[in-house]
Amino acid sequence: MRKDSSFPDYIFESSWEVCNKVGGIYTVLSTRAKTLQDMMKDKVFFIGPDCREDLSTPFFVEDSSLFSEWKKFAASNNLLVRIGRWNIPGSPIAILVKFDSFFAEKDQIYGKLWENFQVDSLHAYGDYDEASMFAYATAKVTESFFHFYHLEKSKVIYHGNEWMTGLGILYIRKYLPTVATIFTTHATSIGRSIAGNNKPLYEYFYNYNGDQMARELNMESKQSIEKQTALYVDCFTTVSDITAAECKQLLDKPVDVVLPNGFENNFVPKGSAFTSARLKARKRLLKIANALTGDHFDKDTMIISTSGRYEFRNKGIDVFIESMNRLRHSVSLNHKVVAFLMVPGWVADAREDLVERLRADHEFDTALDNPRITHNLYNFNEDRVLSMMDYLDMHNCKDDQVKVIFIPTYLVGNDAIVNMPYYDVILGNDLCVYPSYYEPWGYTPLESVAFKVPCITTDLAGFGLWANKVKGTYSEIEDGAKVIHRTDSNYSDVVDTIKCTIEKYSHMSAQEVKKCREHADKLSKKALWSKFIAYYETAYDFALKAANKRNEN
Repeated sequence: MRKDSSFPDYIFESSWEVCNKVGGIYTVLSTRAKTLQDMMKDKVFFIGPDCREDLSTPFFVEDSSLFSEWKKFAASNNLLVRIGRWNIPGSPIAILVKFDSFFAEKDQIYGKLWENFQVDSLHAYGDYDEASMFAYATAKVTESFFHFYHLEKSKVIYHGNEWMTGLGILYIRKYLPTVATIFTTHATSIGRSIAGNNKPLYEYFYNYNGDQMARELNMESKQSIEKQTALYVDCFTTVSDITAAECKQLLDKPVDVVLPNGFENNFVPKGSAFTSARLKARKRLLKIANALTGDHFDKDTMIISTSGRYEFRNKGIDVFIESMNRLRHSVSLNHKVVAFLMVPGWVADAREDLVERLRADHEFDTALDNPRITHNLYNFNEDRVLSMMDYLDMHNCKDDQVKVIFIPTYLVGNDAIVNMPYYDVILGNDLCVYPSYYEPWGYTPLESVAFKVPCITTDLAGFGLWANKVKGTYSEIEDGAKVIHRTDSNYSDVVDTIKCTIEKYSHMSAQEVKKCREHADKLSKKALWSKFIAYYETAYDFALKAANKRNEN
């Protein structure tokens, strides 16, 4: 950090995904936490929603000794919190906030929001109210803590992630003006909606007007809170250059700092522990494949996966399925392939017939009914993954050299089928494929290479652009990450390139594969938080100086 730079004494960072695993933002915060803890021990507070009815969460350990006097004071002012540690490396302090009591004040809160910042909440629906009441409660909790511990003379940052925290950021701006505010949009809500509604986001990019598209797609309130937060915040940030362009075009506000997402490699086992964990993951995945399909899979079987949120087009799930379909007709594939779709769907429970088979200590030579999915769904007939596989006549027949298996649940270690956390599972892969159409950063490919698994992604993902920047040209699978050029209209070319890349990889020698894995590891080390935290230091400095200047006027 430069000598003339400012660094905060306290950081309050808010997100719906604090101690609440939903998507990539959980990974951003949870892997960055240790670096911040090392820099400012217990002066960074992560604030998330207390949204589980049974109060249980595998990621949170309550600690009644933390700030007990303030907790009582907050409760006397109708601010109900649980305080403890986020169960991740660094064990940072986490504050989980109850927010349902504020729904009774919703109209008054929205009225003030319009009066102070011209945010239009009239068209709100769905998750807007829940997110906004969480954001409001988070800001009130921060305000209470700030005054109780007399932080008026301290350098304090309030950092909100995604539009769901916008109302809280604006509240802090209005009622705690000395606190410097940072807003990070990990993906604009309107950009995601344009892409998710099958509109060509990139070909007509510079002709799109964000407000006009928000009216067309019924996104007016989310667009409004995101746009006004970006306008009024002390430091507006996003995660990649591709999303920075999106912010400028669709929110009419250029970002102040780009904050690329890093990773913390203490999540990755070392030495013999890595080898043992990889073998364990492969054994479990191949056992699941045998129990479902009745086919035999030897140690040379290629294990491929894709993962992420269930955004069928945006995450390239459709491309993944089509590429596996073409691969199963390949005449040059050198190994059997088992391809896993690890995408949380509308899951009901684990399949009992599969659970029963997995208890056995022998192989099976007959398939279960519908040998393509590990769990029951509430919407079997409407599920898009299964529907596309039906359309393509993909049924995991015994003579298919490529089997595709849908695991429609979060992998946290207690799903009754895999029973391993995602980071333990990813170790077992030979390749990971993330053919995203809309992906502001793309944590899944970064996680993949961090676990020494080469990946395939696209240049519509922030990670893909970064990998190309590191290489100086398009990154290839030999570099640890194959980056495919993707546009609005080259779907079939992307599918064929994925197919050809997997065929190529299947013919590599053990030494060539080892080199690919080593290069994936080296690439991931260029994105460690120890390197990327400097971007956050720039944002903290920017926000603190902007707040000082604002308060001088």
